[in-house]
Amino acid sequence: MDAVNDFLIFIDGFLGSAIWFPTLLLSVGVFFTLYLGFPQIRYFRHAIGVTTGKFDKEGAKGDTSHFQALATALSGTVGTGNIGGVALALHLGGPAALFWMWMTAFFGMTSKFVEVTLSHKYREQTEDGSMAGGPMFYMEKGLNAKWLAVIFAIATVLSSFGTGNLPQINSIAAGLESTFSLEPIITASVLSVLLALVIIGGITRIAKVAATIVPTMALIYLIGAFAVIIPNIGNVIPSFVAIFSDAFTGSAATGGFLGATFAYAFDRGVNRGLYSNEAGQGSAPIAHAAARTDEPADEGMVSILEPFIDTIVICTITGLVILSSGVWMEKFDNTFQRADMTFVAGSYTEGNEADIDELFAFLNGDESNATSYSGDIPVVDGVSQSAAYTLIHARSFAEDVVFMREGVPVEGSLSVIDGQLSDQSVAVQGRSLLHSVPLTTQAYTRGFFGDYGQYIVSIGLMLFAFSTAIAWSYYGDRAMTYLLGPKSVLPYRVVYVAGFFYAALADTTIVWNVSLITIVLMTVPNLIGILFMHKEMKSTVSEYWEKTEHGKHKT
Repeated sequence: MDAVNDFLIFIDGFLGSAIWFPTLLLSVGVFFTLYLGFPQIRYFRHAIGVTTGKFDKEGAKGDTSHFQALATALSGTVGTGNIGGVALALHLGGPAALFWMWMTAFFGMTSKFVEVTLSHKYREQTEDGSMAGGPMFYMEKGLNAKWLAVIFAIATVLSSFGTGNLPQINSIAAGLESTFSLEPIITASVLSVLLALVIIGGITRIAKVAATIVPTMALIYLIGAFAVIIPNIGNVIPSFVAIFSDAFTGSAATGGFLGATFAYAFDRGVNRGLYSNEAGQGSAPIAHAAARTDEPADEGMVSILEPFIDTIVICTITGLVILSSGVWMEKFDNTFQRADMTFVAGSYTEGNEADIDELFAFLNGDESNATSYSGDIPVVDGVSQSAAYTLIHARSFAEDVVFMREGVPVEGSLSVIDGQLSDQSVAVQGRSLLHSVPLTTQAYTRGFFGDYGQYIVSIGLMLFAFSTAIAWSYYGDRAMTYLLGPKSVLPYRVVYVAGFFYAALADTTIVWNVSLITIVLMTVPNLIGILFMHKEMKSTVSEYWEKTEHGKHKT
């Protein structure tokens, strides 16, 4: 698994972690925002009216209401990205990462407006009478680029696992195990059966479930969040100051946090922002294609609300919980994940600024004198007797480290090769920074509810992530329908449920690295496609205001 993770990190270095990708993503959003005259601001109130059914017409084609389509799309975006993704972004990039998540969301509101409008315009009715749409349809019929449509559809199938399936159940299982000591195999078994029962019903059942779960899960989560923010209200303004002051400089080392450069915070913030709201990825248009309306821009208006709700509201609240509570720079007892752990040759100390700079450069792949350690470690009663290395876990100096094998402290010698333990049966425990769901869980215990706050995270996460897995199964089966026809949907759903079961038992870091890669593979073709159709988008919006009654309601 170490080799697999190293390979994924290598590939991601050319994709999501390379500076060109977040730059492209933001640039497309900025371009359309200027080209269309800030539609995320001008059309915001109108979007609310469309969503509530104010402009609905009898006899319009579609399978769901505007609200159900929005709820389905939101259920696909509001998931682990809002709980674990924000925590991971702050862990990697510091407070500045939240600023770049906001930028991704603000300009992403326009990107989503564009992709949903164009995709809805070219949607089709399938053999079973349901509506099918998405970027692959505008690519084929609007751009006359069947090859690009096929690439996007294949990437959608892969991303349905990388974005909507694997990280969701993995986070649910981790959360339930840490909070309720529930074995992942039990979580996998029960939720896999429930997932199968829901997705077999198709978009109608998925939309109804999503419309019920989304408001419920948001309410539960927000109650728990403000129970932390209010008692830590004195830290909220300093948190905002850090977010803005670090945005273009990077975040300095503080507590157990080793610091983050501007480029690193920018990259992680934009990447996690995309994972959270999926603006520009091309996923939401597939859900919105089912909405009952004959006006493509109608549904585009509705989609403007998604990044706002998902990132600007929910992710900000999660970020404030983590920052105001201070847990993002504290170390906690935990069991180290192999993919997050590396042995560095030599003795480094946390109090030495030069040592911090060296290790920070080493972890980022920059020029550094630090190297991976290889050699034997003598261990007595689980404790290392060697000073020849420094153990780094979760980008922090590990403390109080104990080596265990099957619950018993290790005695003897352990071999380390290129910074990794060769004996995979050895569990490493100690104190280090946390990230992803465990970090958010700790933050939720710093409020009025105390330790009970962790239950809100677990319950909220289960609802968030499960609804995301449901929505993404629909995205995947629409892509399979486009590629191989309706008969391919059932085999796809079987594999989807099997992958859901397996990921509950997989390494968290590897799962997240898979998601980073699949997001890029899906997003880039979509961004290229909507750029080439910018003129058609502008004319479509102009015609919308001219030929519909909506023009009388420019509120």
